[in-house]
Amino acid sequence: MRAIDAGILICTECHELNRQEADSDEQVCTRCGAAVHPRRPNSLIRTWALLLTSAILYIPANMLPIMTVSSLGKGDPSTIMSGVITLVQHGMFPIAAVVFVASILVPTFKLVGIALLLFSVQRHQPLSARQRIIMYRFIEFIGRWSMLDIFVIAILVAVVNFGRIASVEANLGAIAFASVVILTMLAAVTFDPRLIWDNTESDDDHE
Repeated sequence: MRAIDAGILICTECHELNRQEADSDEQVCTRCGAAVHPRRPNSLIRTWALLLTSAILYIPANMLPIMTVSSLGKGDPSTIMSGVITLVQHGMFPIAAVVFVASILVPTFKLVGIALLLFSVQRHQPLSARQRIIMYRFIEFIGRWSMLDIFVIAILVAVVNFGRIASVEANLGAIAFASVVILTMLAAVTFDPRLIWDNTESDDDHE
């Protein structure tokens, strides 16, 4: 049985359990006074909006140069993929693998994973609640690693600044990529995982 079936609502601010009031359209938490809802208002719409925006920005994030490394006054801007290829050419396979996973695979998996969650919840697809919640928790877990490239660029820009001898400059691709990471993290936050359990009536895993 779900908590909502027992007339219990949880406050998203302080996590206090509240008895649902039958004749109240706008209920507030008995502890902190925050508005309490059975489900996050417009959760699916907000998540779709954030996800589609991040998917649009994902294109320039990979097509535009993410940074320019200059040495002795010469330097070429590089995209994420060209940076991975350069690392491979220099024999830095572990670093290339980390950058590829954190900057290519993780954002792609987050975009596809959140889209699958939204689609399965809205269309009542035959995906068990256990599979959905594992996917959701994994998306939340890997979200923090998407910022690895941005952290590396920020450190390099701050540390490597020797004028014409050597310097690192962030480009527009870094802004687009940071926007993708932030928007996908917000999409995971705005998605209400309780909607997963609202679609389990036909699942086989609630024995």
